[in-house]
Amino acid sequence: MADKYFGTDGVRGKANIGKISPRSVMNLGMAAGKYFQSSENRRTSVVIGKDTRLSGYMIEPALVAGFTSVGMDVRLFGPLPTPGVAAMVRSLRADLGVMITASHNPYYDNGIKLFGPDGRKLSDDAEAQIEALMAEGIGENLATESELGKAKRYDNAQARYVEIVKATFPRRMRLDELRIVVDCANGAAYRTAPAALWELGAKEVISIGVSPNGRNINLGCGSTDTAALSKAVIENKADVGVALDGDADRLIMCDEKGRIIDGDQLLALMASGWQQTEQLAGGGIVATVMSNLGLERYLNDRKLDLIRTKVGDRHVAARMRKDGYNLGGEQSGHLLMTDFTTTGDGTIAALQVLAEIVRQNKPASEVLSLFEAVPQILNNVRYDGVSPLTKDSVKQAIAEADAMMGDRGRILVRASGTEPLIRVMAECDDSALVKKVTDDLAAFIAAA
Repeated sequence: MADKYFGTDGVRGKANIGKISPRSVMNLGMAAGKYFQSSENRRTSVVIGKDTRLSGYMIEPALVAGFTSVGMDVRLFGPLPTPGVAAMVRSLRADLGVMITASHNPYYDNGIKLFGPDGRKLSDDAEAQIEALMAEGIGENLATESELGKAKRYDNAQARYVEIVKATFPRRMRLDELRIVVDCANGAAYRTAPAALWELGAKEVISIGVSPNGRNINLGCGSTDTAALSKAVIENKADVGVALDGDADRLIMCDEKGRIIDGDQLLALMASGWQQTEQLAGGGIVATVMSNLGLERYLNDRKLDLIRTKVGDRHVAARMRKDGYNLGGEQSGHLLMTDFTTTGDGTIAALQVLAEIVRQNKPASEVLSLFEAVPQILNNVRYDGVSPLTKDSVKQAIAEADAMMGDRGRILVRASGTEPLIRVMAECDDSALVKKVTDDLAAFIAAA
């Protein structure tokens, strides 16, 4: 049995260690290259983008070595949002797309996301087959000297992606009346997101988090730390704020009063807006077990369904494809709008939300907050070594907490797929009960 290499969203870990060491990364390139080699008599190609982490300079050449050694041609984009890689793998008819990123994690982590020729993240089966190839090793099955792959820089990727993004904005609509703050998390969208907003006519674009130095990605900025966004919106008297994460596949927004708007509220807005314009497919949306009960109640009041999946936009996307939904996402800001893109795209999602603000011609504060969230608390417990969720005492504590909650709400305890964390979440209308349950259970797990 091959070791598990892929996690919830690709491969992720500390840079230059274990899974993200140059040796492991090169091995991944060789195995993925072999997996995607065409049976047809033609050259195969891979496109590679990255965020702004310092370790990207180490990982990129290791991947290139792996891919070219099995005869795959490589095109390098440099900094580009994850959804930009997904779009460009289709646009350039490549066989594989690779994004070097650890998304919202700190700079010292990094990771790799893979996209098939359809621009979608790989299935569990495809990842398992690549893992098996990595475990077996390529051995002598490398390209001959004359069949080695070539690598070259592709300088038009950012401009081409901006045009793809702009094409999703409604025709005959402009952003002329809006003063917009955009926080790019010192990440992959630090050039593309401000450019797209400006070129679509925004009255003013105030850009923050656009000075990457290799170590400041997601640091005090972006969708995971929104204090800077709120402050900038208020100080600049902006109409709305947009925050992306390090690889720009997440979106969190801010109204003109500095109030933060999460993915659940954005899903509610888009679901109701598309329902009115008859754009919503499937009679509802797909979200995860983390989405707030308030969102479910809001949708149900409008005769719309909320279908829940496991955490991870891959699971959301798979259910959307299976059952014909065109809107889904996560509370954390992964929004999937499959009429426009194959994966979560923070910039495209922001444009669709801004289009709703323009269409309704109301302040953002009146457009972006559609339901009252049920009190919900999420506590993260960091651990070393074996997950404490394997211990019988922890399982018993979770069962007791679940019984305490009863029918009044719900509790969810899970291991993070990207970090050594146990996530403890509870929600119900009784905020005191929610706090007690999460505090007590998190403390017990930490002690274990």
